[in-house]
Order: sequence, then C-alpha cells, then structure tokens
Amino acid sequence: MSDIAVEAGVVVETLYRSFSGKASLLVAVVEAALAGGVERAELPVEERPAIAAVIAEQDPRRQVELFAATQPGIHRRAGPLLRALRDARGLDPELAKVWDELEAQRHAGQRRFGQLLASRGSLRPGLSEKRAADIIWTLCSLAVHDLLVVERGWPSVQYGEWLAAALIRELLPTDRHVA
Repeated sequence: MSDIAVEAGVVVETLYRSFSGKASLLVAVVEAALAGGVERAELPVEERPAIAAVIAEQDPRRQVELFAATQPGIHRRAGPLLRALRDARGLDPELAKVWDELEAQRHAGQRRFGQLLASRGSLRPGLSEKRAADIIWTLCSLAVHDLLVVERGWPSVQYGEWLAAALIRELLPTDRHVA
C-alpha cells in the first residue's frame, strides 16, 4: 500500500486507517468508478441522477432506454478495474470474494429494476421478476459489453442502442401481447 500512498500523496497509515487492506481499497475505488465519482458513490443508488430519472420515468420503453443508457458509462469507467479483478480472482481468495460480492450487488440492483418494471405491470406476460433480473444481469454484464465493444469494436453508442433494444425485446410486452 506504500506505492498507493505515495501516488495519493498521503502517508501509509492514512490508508490503513481508512481501509482494512488492499481489497477494501479496491472495493472503494470500484464503487467510486461505478457511481461516477466519490461524491456520487456516497449517495444511495436511487438518488443518483441517472437512476432517479429511470425511476421517475412512467413510460416502460423509455424507462428501459434510460436504464440501458447508464451501462456504457459504467463499463467505460469501471471496466478496467473490473477486468483486473476478474482476472486476478483465481489467484487470491480475497479478490474472489470481492468479485463475488460486487456481482451479487450488481444482480441485486438489476433485480430492483426488474421489480420496478413488474410493480408497474410492465413485464411481458409470463416473465417472472427472477427471470427478468437474470436477463438484465446477463445483458448488462461486462462480458457482453466487452464482446461487442472491446472484441468486435462497436462504438459505445451502438452498444447502448443494441442493449436498449435487446432489453425491450426481452422484458416488455410486444404488440401481439397487448390486449
């Protein structure tokens, strides 16, 4: 942690007082990157501007589009850290635990979005909240982002548009389901 302290311009003891170890520091950095900064990370997720807009939106299609629009920025900001963590988790049980916790938090957040759609009667007929959460979790994953953006070279805008269309197709009723 001494290298980190030097880079941050603080004494090592400051880091040890603030974080229980490297994994704890990594979690704080990842959470700040996911949120879009330290100040936003301190806010409850539902109070962050982009998510507040998703919650406030009443049109389900537009709501899914707004939600999908949050994903390219999240992957751009946190992707490098998450890739390093994902790749290192097999070498360090503490990092594996951090990865598992972050993925559980991600699934819980995406489950809340599925629950929001369900509470408003917006899910397509026969789609359970649990299945909706799994679909959102999968399509919004770093792995899917990386396959399209990193491996196939899609621009972030194209990825975001595809993601919105895929989520709408998978989660919301089609015209033929409308009574």
